[in-house]
Amino acid sequence: MLLNVTALIVGLLVLVVAADKFIIGTVGIAKKFGVSPLLIGLTIVGLGTSAPEILVSAIASWQGKAGLAIGNALGSNIANIGLILGLTALISPLTFNSGLLKRELPILMGVSLICYFMAFDGLGVVDGILMLLMLFTFLVWLIRSAKKAGQKELLDDPLQQELIAEMPESVSDTKAWMLFAFGLFGLLASSRLLVWAAVNIAEAFGVSDLVIGLTIVALGTSLPELAASISSVLKKEDDLAVGNIIGSNMYNLLAVYSLPGLIAPGAVAESIISRDFPVLLALTGVLFIFGYGLTKSGRINRLEGAGLLLAYCGYQWVIYQSTII
Repeated sequence: MLLNVTALIVGLLVLVVAADKFIIGTVGIAKKFGVSPLLIGLTIVGLGTSAPEILVSAIASWQGKAGLAIGNALGSNIANIGLILGLTALISPLTFNSGLLKRELPILMGVSLICYFMAFDGLGVVDGILMLLMLFTFLVWLIRSAKKAGQKELLDDPLQQELIAEMPESVSDTKAWMLFAFGLFGLLASSRLLVWAAVNIAEAFGVSDLVIGLTIVALGTSLPELAASISSVLKKEDDLAVGNIIGSNMYNLLAVYSLPGLIAPGAVAESIISRDFPVLLALTGVLFIFGYGLTKSGRINRLEGAGLLLAYCGYQWVIYQSTII
């Protein structure tokens, strides 16, 4: 058991470091090919922060552990809203100023509902393909929205300003490719180690892969988002802190949740439909309400952040109780 726990911790640490290097390398390569900083921030960085979830779920699905893959996708989204936004709002209240964020929130709500209804008859290859098509459509929409917006609108939007300000520093071509290769190898190796350790721990405690995916693995793969959001709010970049979560949740649903359907199609556990997805939908709905608010600008104050955090802790308690029963 000590070996498995050590492997899990090492896997999580390497995963976080590798994801950071992978993003820096990928951004450097994108800049080399003339991709604008705004598009890099909206697409490449967002996908990069979801790289741990993508690779963990891909490896788990490949090994026939679809429950771990699904739990990782949904658990990460629940942790992003309940734990990460909750903690971030406790540190400093969050204000939604960006028009782009408010346009993304209804899309996230709609995608969450579609993915929920897909689970009723299990996840199949067709479901996986549809989710990837939705991801492609979403990325095209982001790019076109950025191109259609006037230059003044782009410069005035707080999220655009914060994205460009937080762009990783430029690196040489050689260093960019080295960081990309190191990050990708680290992500692959640590993801494989993490899945191996998580499966062994699940078997040792007699719990399902799904439970491990919803708890330990989901929390671990959400660490890059936690670090990014806390760093952003400390710099008074509220929109970037929230944007990290909205983008990550979108990619987790469309890029991560699609993988079990594509690689290991089959039925979805009843608890996913009756417990986990409803919790995710409820938290996404609360985020939607906070985003629009009763005033012109949405806001998450400290009390509401504490409520999100308590909701997350309560959800984890329910899972714990279900494993005892």
